[in-house]
Amino acid sequence: MTTQRIQSVDTLRGITIVAMILVNNPGTWNKVYAPLLHADWHGLTPTDLVFPFFLFIVGISIALAYQNKTPDNKTYKKIIVRSLKLIGLGLLINLFTPNFPFIEDLGTVRIPGVLQRIGIVFLAASIIFLNFSTKAISLITVSILVGYYLLTGFTPLPNGAIPSFENNLNNWSNFVDYHLLGKHMWREFYDPEGFLGTIPSIATSLLGVLTGKILTSTTKYKKEKILLGTSFLLLLLGYLWNLWYPINKATWSSSYVITSGGWALLILSITYYINDVKEKNISKIFTYVSRNAIVVYFLSMIIAKSFYHIKINDTQNLHGWLYNNLLANFIGDTKLASFLYAFSVVGCYLFLSFYLYRKKIFFKV
Repeated sequence: MTTQRIQSVDTLRGITIVAMILVNNPGTWNKVYAPLLHADWHGLTPTDLVFPFFLFIVGISIALAYQNKTPDNKTYKKIIVRSLKLIGLGLLINLFTPNFPFIEDLGTVRIPGVLQRIGIVFLAASIIFLNFSTKAISLITVSILVGYYLLTGFTPLPNGAIPSFENNLNNWSNFVDYHLLGKHMWREFYDPEGFLGTIPSIATSLLGVLTGKILTSTTKYKKEKILLGTSFLLLLLGYLWNLWYPINKATWSSSYVITSGGWALLILSITYYINDVKEKNISKIFTYVSRNAIVVYFLSMIIAKSFYHIKINDTQNLHGWLYNNLLANFIGDTKLASFLYAFSVVGCYLFLSFYLYRKKIFFKV
């Protein structure tokens, strides 16, 4: 069993956080390059890969961190505490408003979120990893994906309606979220991080767990072949399943789990070959981000919301003022200006990550 830090995992985690910040911080949402937006409903853009990549990495990290842990009360306590921290940070992001810490209407505060889903998935995937064999974890993953397909595609809704993949209203995911969350959703009838979609997202993390098991066994070159071969197999299965069960991030469809998992494995196999097989550390900048991944993401969300809340004058907030005065007023291509703003935000967090790394400041969540 290996105890050495796997550089490619840090690289992929860092790339994922950088991508999260990039797609979340355009100069203006009205002018964004198509690859930096989510698919309207069905389909897969590079942006749609960001979140499942992170959950996939969570699974790998579980397999690496808990490979020698005993499933006892001490271990479970640490897992539960970490899960609650992640959920708490996510709720704090949702609660952060111009009136923070005074919330005018708790009846409409959004409950789900990215960190909340990560916390729940981490809890479930950790418990499964500690208590089941590789074969059992594989069967659990397949059962989740097939069960979710049968539920969302063939099981009538309580009102008697046949579920449909073709809209964001007549499906099980939104039906459950609407009745459990009510006004606590991102939109009136829709939340991309809702409750039911969290179940197949556990399967995304379990694919990472299984990948972590590969990374802690056999030789480097054999691991590289397994990673690469498995990535092609998952991509083939995912795009084939898409013919009957559309790839859809909003509902986290099973075909989306398989396809995004395939892409994650493919990128990991590339970084593994460069970083760990050939031992070429050409992507250290992403390692800086990786070592404080959650904190960097959390800060990026809080600061971004602050920039929207801080008013410069009657018509502009700080975000708009910076975007217009530093970029938009000087660059005729609005999409390019919007992208450069996001790119500059990424640059700021890369510098912060580098500073924290050099000072050996690492925040544990």
